[in-house]
Amino acid sequence: MENELIPYQEAADYIASSIHGYHPETAIILGSGLGSLADEITNPVVIPYSSIPHFAHSTAIGHKGNLICGNLGNKQVLAMQGRFHYYEGYTMQQVTFPVRVMKLLGIKNLFVSNAAGGINHTFKIGDLMIIRDHINMLPNPLIGKNLDFFGPRFVDMTRTYDREFIRIAEEIAQTHSILVRKGVYVGLTGPTFETPAEYAFYGKGGGDAIGMSTVPEVIVARHCGLRVFGMSVITNEGYHFTDDFVNDGEDVIRAANAAAHHMTFLFRSLIEKL
Repeated sequence: MENELIPYQEAADYIASSIHGYHPETAIILGSGLGSLADEITNPVVIPYSSIPHFAHSTAIGHKGNLICGNLGNKQVLAMQGRFHYYEGYTMQQVTFPVRVMKLLGIKNLFVSNAAGGINHTFKIGDLMIIRDHINMLPNPLIGKNLDFFGPRFVDMTRTYDREFIRIAEEIAQTHSILVRKGVYVGLTGPTFETPAEYAFYGKGGGDAIGMSTVPEVIVARHCGLRVFGMSVITNEGYHFTDDFVNDGEDVIRAANAAAHHMTFLFRSLIEKL
């Protein structure tokens, strides 16, 4: 085994020994304020990130820092209750490390979620947005030596977000009268919230929602050949500025929590149909 692969394999071996009997094919990365989906997982095995070899520690607000394996609906899943961010001071290799570990564990599908600021003027706080594409303004996590074991040097990103998953999710939402938007997610470094000019700039560039995560994990997931489905919860309106308007991290968490039940239902229903 190449030396570069050893840390990934050690983490995967530790997790596999901890979730003995589970063989999930779908993993979920839960963003800010969205960790409550993990409460829906039955017969859970909870593994703190701090106990997993080579895993970083989640320091962001609303990220509990647990890996949970169990049943969601009628399927086995592996869920990250909190992610790692570039703005926490981690390298892109650390931010995306769990995705490659998931690949070694046999994961085939990756569901990602996040709290995002609305750029599209039709989006309101609490709306759910299916991510149909993204604009990456973060360092690309594949820069450096390519790990051929996981995927090719150059990765096609034409259909990054799985079109079949999007279609099924839209059908589920329509059947259950759940309003879902669909749009382009812009990934920035943070940790500063965007200025009004930046919101306007990225809107003109084709963005519908903006945040500080998700894109690196998705890029590595596609490099590993995983199918990806993504969803944002709109937690603030980046186009609606008044004299007393401020972006606040606690408000983001509250807005994400308020919308989490609909996202949980859509994730669970989609996973059941895989």
